[in-house]
Amino acid sequence: MVKRSVPIGLLFSRSGDYARLSAEARTGALDAVRAVNSDPSRGVSFVVAEADPAGRTERYAPLCHDLLRSGEIRHVVGCITSWSRKEVAPVLERHGAMLWYAPPYEGFEAHDRIVYLGACPNQHLVPLLGYVVPRFGADAFLVGSNYIWGWEVNRLARDIVGDAGGRVLGERYLPLGDTDVARMIEEIRATRPSFVLNTLIGPSSYAFIEAYAALAREYASFRADLRPIVSCNLVEPEIAELAGAGEGHIAVSPFFADMARSPMPQAGATSAFMASAYSAVLILADAIEAAGTDAPDTVTRAFAGRSFLTPLGDIAVDPHNHHVDLPVRIGAIAGDRFEALWQSPFLVAPDPYLSRYDPRTAFARPALRAIS
Repeated sequence: MVKRSVPIGLLFSRSGDYARLSAEARTGALDAVRAVNSDPSRGVSFVVAEADPAGRTERYAPLCHDLLRSGEIRHVVGCITSWSRKEVAPVLERHGAMLWYAPPYEGFEAHDRIVYLGACPNQHLVPLLGYVVPRFGADAFLVGSNYIWGWEVNRLARDIVGDAGGRVLGERYLPLGDTDVARMIEEIRATRPSFVLNTLIGPSSYAFIEAYAALAREYASFRADLRPIVSCNLVEPEIAELAGAGEGHIAVSPFFADMARSPMPQAGATSAFMASAYSAVLILADAIEAAGTDAPDTVTRAFAGRSFLTPLGDIAVDPHNHHVDLPVRIGAIAGDRFEALWQSPFLVAPDPYLSRYDPRTAFARPALRAIS
């Protein structure tokens, strides 16, 4: 079979505050490109052009423009932060191109030039709190990096905690990359929440988890089995940075390497970021083959009525909001991996605007009885 050569762009930072997460996604995308290119049954092969914004938000839009300006590249796999995703959106619109975005994100967005491979709130935050609250209590302390992901996930958490009958006892933010967590830890010690929701990123997150472990050594009531840190964006390669400090703390993800029974073991993904980026490239290849072109509008029409075999499972892309059906898995850190605590019995359809969210199902309560 003569393969059609299709150029694609990769837009991942190889340095900066979230370089570890970016490296996971980049590796997943490149591994999938190699898999597609070496598969003799494939009708397409990819030629990759890369750009590295070096963790600088202001570099994403111009570098995306550089990838797209010739008109040859019409699909870009990339971006880690929500800031960077929003920076490139106008560039995609101008060039009629498509971004394939792998990380979990805060929801309340749907763009005809973006395919969202990561989990949205009904696939991460809602099930995470639905698991945590009945087991540990409903009072929360919220910590986050001072940008879109932290603000928005914590905004949703305030509402969901209230729905569960709990209180938010504190909410604190750090600039990206800041590791001065002493004030956060002291407030948590004083307020004694049921759990801490962590939306910090990279070094800030690692410093916070290490400091919380020190707090637990001083006050046993802050042990992970009593007052856990819970996260929506912590992945396996980051555990090594914690040097054992994360033991027992809880995360939610569509993919944990030791929990997933991947239909594609050859993908070898070690984290959700890697698995999602790998899946993005496979879905792009399948859709181009089905459409007979890499024109984005035609490619996205190929989503309708199809499923795609990926490391995340046999998943579908919603043709209306460009989000994907995903499994939901909740795990606790155990050594260098996540140990299974709970997983959804079926794929969870995306609901990026939480239009179908019902606190009565997320947090079951006894029925009211009228007493006369």
